[in-house]
Amino acid sequence: MSDYSLQPVQVEDFEAMLSLRMDALRESLERLGRFDLQRGRERFQAAFAPEFMRHICCGAERIGFVTLKPAGTSLYLEQLYVKPEQQGQRVGAWVISWVKDRARAARQDVTLSALKLSDANRFYLRHGFKQVAESEFDIDYRWTREVAA
Repeated sequence: MSDYSLQPVQVEDFEAMLSLRMDALRESLERLGRFDLQRGRERFQAAFAPEFMRHICCGAERIGFVTLKPAGTSLYLEQLYVKPEQQGQRVGAWVISWVKDRARAARQDVTLSALKLSDANRFYLRHGFKQVAESEFDIDYRWTREVAA
């Protein structure tokens, strides 16, 4: 059994979460030639919605965060970031299981976008997401819940 939990996000958590996000994204953004701290701040500020966000904690330590928003007939996994030093330890798999449980309960699919050239693409494919579109910098995915016959 993991020692992971999801905890509420407060407005005052913005700076710490921005720092974690930029650390997690740095390598992928640099590969695309798109790493820009100011642009990252602006994008995160525009997407910052504490009511849809949860800190990912291991014991008392905040090791990441997830944002899951309603989006019409699906849930949108807008953000899933884990500290680089915590990646590869099944934290993301634990969060994806939580996301899928929420989607099943809501009888909705899950959509998301991942940066091209990011290791996240392999992660989402491994967890049953299917590519549905591609743009200049992102790949869009959908996970379709199982529907009982």
